[in-house]
Amino acid sequence: MSEFEQYNFAGKKVLVRVDFNVPLDKDFNITDDTRMRAAIPTIEKICNDGGSIILMTHFGRPKDGPNPDFSTKHLLFHLIKLLNGRTVKFASDCIGQEAIDDAKKLEVGEVLLLENVRFYKEEEKGDAEFAKKLAALGDVYVNDAFGTAHRAHASTSVMAHYFPQDVRMFGLLMNAEVANAEKVLKNAEHPFTAILGGAKVSDKIMIIENLFNAANNIIIGGGMAYTFLRAQGHAVGASLCEYDKLDLANELIAKAKAKGVNLLIPMDSKVASKFANDAETKVVDNYAIPEDMMGLDIGEKAIAQFSEVIKNSKTILWNGPMGVFEMSNFEAGTKAIADAVVAATANGAFSLVGGGDSVAAANKYNIADKLSYVSTGGGAMLEFFEGKELPGVAAVRE
Repeated sequence: MSEFEQYNFAGKKVLVRVDFNVPLDKDFNITDDTRMRAAIPTIEKICNDGGSIILMTHFGRPKDGPNPDFSTKHLLFHLIKLLNGRTVKFASDCIGQEAIDDAKKLEVGEVLLLENVRFYKEEEKGDAEFAKKLAALGDVYVNDAFGTAHRAHASTSVMAHYFPQDVRMFGLLMNAEVANAEKVLKNAEHPFTAILGGAKVSDKIMIIENLFNAANNIIIGGGMAYTFLRAQGHAVGASLCEYDKLDLANELIAKAKAKGVNLLIPMDSKVASKFANDAETKVVDNYAIPEDMMGLDIGEKAIAQFSEVIKNSKTILWNGPMGVFEMSNFEAGTKAIADAVVAATANGAFSLVGGGDSVAAANKYNIADKLSYVSTGGGAMLEFFEGKELPGVAAVRE
């Protein structure tokens, strides 16, 4: 049981840093409330104990101070709905007298949503005085915002230092995120397979190198596969390729061999005449990509090889799609990998999915509940698997 679960919040005013940076449409309707729903168990536990809550979050990227388009007030009605009508109040500032007064007036079981902390430049600068003003609003600090744990901002790491160790802790979401990530990186059952997709090798170099110390198999898919293929001397046609990273790709191939890690690069691709769903397509071996065509998905041979490796794994990390899965003609690879991960999980493997596009794929194919854990933190999860210390985690643990 975590420290949070053991703690009794009765009579406490609890400052909870959440990540409610959710997407809105042009009419300010929330189009994906995953991050909000993920924080509800933490909120409910505190309220049910007899505590009251002051919620802090960033929302969007306001550049020049307060901007009504980025007000957390747009989240208020949906938050009330998620909390089944519980009293949720709104403070039009996150510091200052109004916030102080509103926090003091909170009754047991009530929630106060503060205005966007990024309306102050001091938030992203990690300003100590700003953090101190936020900290003064409550008795206990709970960080439940794994999605921003890689940022050394005032509300995500600095303000933790204004609370004694026994009254600063992870919320339920943050605790689960950290525990599951550490399970994969530090205590994986083998064989351990990492599935890495995405556009660029340069975006994934640190995670690949760090996984050489933990994984048995690393599957490479997505656009970055063509940089590896070109580095090996194959023509990649009009496929996405980082020509300035060919030496790096060869170094990674050599390191994998030296470490005894099975680095799997697709044997074939579904290629297209243009970047469009209605393009002319065919499946070709990856040494025979036509000059005027581009690879937009893995082919049938790659699907079979990758699926076999995944199904024989005991631990799986999935970060990145195999192709342009947003287009129906180029989703077969990603869907097949998703199915293989589900099958392995059903067979007893532990599967962790992290990174925005992988999570989007899991949601698209309605498999999130068939995986061991789906992370809410894209950038934070990536940096964790790169081996970096996350400021939001370190500040609570210090």
